Amino acid sequence: MAEVQAVKNLDTVRLVSYLLEKRSSKQMSHIWNIGLNLALRISDLLAVKFTDINNDRLIIYESKTSKLAEIKLNDKALTLINEIKLTHPHHIYLFQSYRNQQAINSKPKPLSRRAVTKAFALVGEELNIHLGTHSMRKTRGYHLYQKTHDIARVMKMLRHSSEATTLRYIGITQEEIDKDFEELEL
Repeated sequence: MAEVQAVKNLDTVRLVSYLLEKRSSKQMSHIWNIGLNLALRISDLLAVKFTDINNDRLIIYESKTSKLAEIKLNDKALTLINEIKLTHPHHIYLFQSYRNQQAINSKPKPLSRRAVTKAFALVGEELNIHLGTHSMRKTRGYHLYQKTHDIARVMKMLRHSSEATTLRYIGITQEEIDKDFEELEL
């Protein structure tokens, strides 16, 4: 299986959202859009409960690293979260499984990573890109880096411990770094 990529073109970012809604569900589109804005690993994103959200902040401990993630929610994330809450006022999880018969008759659970992976992969195939659940996090990191060229800032947002890891993670290649040196003459 190929490594998933950041989506580097903003029109494609929007197209992924559109196709997820059309080919799968509005919930998958919400996962994509909120995931882009929170830059969490999929396991943490799917585990978010409405009780983890306090006004305009999400506060969780990341499952992989046990690091505290305190994320200020931007307007887009807040709007989508409020839409989900209004549509499903009794849900515990932001992305709760509710459509299949087992979900209806059992204790509330978040949507499965497998379901999200499958929906993302199908859209990725259609667009001929390696799209996966980690693409949301990588895409946010890539676009923050393109906007700021501040790798330390991207590292902090992704809660990485090395610049090399972050550059590789967001798909910044030596070719792109060389281009930056060529284009900026002082």
